[in-house]
Amino acid sequence: MDAATRRWRAALFLFMLAAGTGMASWVARTPAVRDGLDVSTGTMGLVLFGVSTGSMAGVTASGPFVRRYGGRTTISVGATLIVAGLLVVAAGTSLSLAVVVFCGLALFGGGMGLAEVAFNIEGAAVESVIGRPVLPVLHGCFSLGTVVGALLGMVLTAAAFPVGWHLAAVAVLIAAAGLRAVLSLPHGTGKEAASDHSSGQGGWRGQLRVWRDRRLALIGVIVLAMAFAEGAANDWLPLLMVDGYDVSATAGSLTFLVFASSMTLGRFAGGPFLKRFGSVQVVRISAVLAALGLAVVIVAPSPVMAGAATVLWGLGASLGFPVTVSAAGDHPHDAVARVAAVSTAGYVAFLVGPPALGFLADHIGLRLTMTVVLALLIVASTLAGALGAGRRTDADPVPVTP
Repeated sequence: MDAATRRWRAALFLFMLAAGTGMASWVARTPAVRDGLDVSTGTMGLVLFGVSTGSMAGVTASGPFVRRYGGRTTISVGATLIVAGLLVVAAGTSLSLAVVVFCGLALFGGGMGLAEVAFNIEGAAVESVIGRPVLPVLHGCFSLGTVVGALLGMVLTAAAFPVGWHLAAVAVLIAAAGLRAVLSLPHGTGKEAASDHSSGQGGWRGQLRVWRDRRLALIGVIVLAMAFAEGAANDWLPLLMVDGYDVSATAGSLTFLVFASSMTLGRFAGGPFLKRFGSVQVVRISAVLAALGLAVVIVAPSPVMAGAATVLWGLGASLGFPVTVSAAGDHPHDAVARVAAVSTAGYVAFLVGPPALGFLADHIGLRLTMTVVLALLIVASTLAGALGAGRRTDADPVPVTP
């Protein structure tokens, strides 16, 4: 690996670490933001909808944006929106203006969605250059950032540190990491030729066209299931422990910390397993592990057993998304469009699917509702064979222009 490629990979790792820290910092201070706004829980739910709105817009726009302007430009815009969003949230909280916080969260979510799909495309491009897995560690850096951000948020909450200053400081750190990353990224990763636009083969048409491939469609189902399993834990695990096992809110938060730590460990340790066993076996076993852990969480007779089972859930869910996205790009044609399409499908499932579980939980409870996720994990394990070797050759790397 030459020096430029090392800087490229390190830049991606650095910014994903910073982005994860920013995400968890905001989540950890949600109660403080609600108190600062002096609003009800229902009104806070409407404020939080800003994240979902922005994230969906960013995720769906990211693939075509990369194909038109390149990954570096896309990440630059995403990083700017993330920093601006955190600063607006900080200001809105300090001024007790809920509408300002909503707008800040929409900017933050839009920047995250825009940047994360671009990062998957960049990570797949690095993999094509060095011939080794990069995406699992890239996502591991994000998971590590969430652990760091959660711990930092807990400490500052206990110290009654003003949430506005906390988020402003995190915004400055993300700005520094973003600037460092952008300066180290090559120009034009994933950018298609102007002739593709004029012929109608690029943009949305190009991203939709790739779904005609049966293998990619099966990969899309796998990424949907694995992203759903991760998102369900992020959205519902603390509440599942509180409502399903009658534990304290602190215990519920600690259970989620165990899950996030397991995700981080799985992503950093997954490289050797991928190299030895290949993506098919790794994803198949990962889905089985996640399903086993989730099944125990659903039926466990005690909260201690359920909490311990989240280790399996986290380890199993850790590699599904990055390995599946990597497999999508293993193709001699339309690699960028394929990575963008699968990444978008995964993030949509991550953002939209888990909140939808709440409607079912109103009727049967969260523990039984998680059987939907369990069924999807079984499907993912069954379809893992679709991740087998694609058709990329050394002569057909992910497009990178100087």
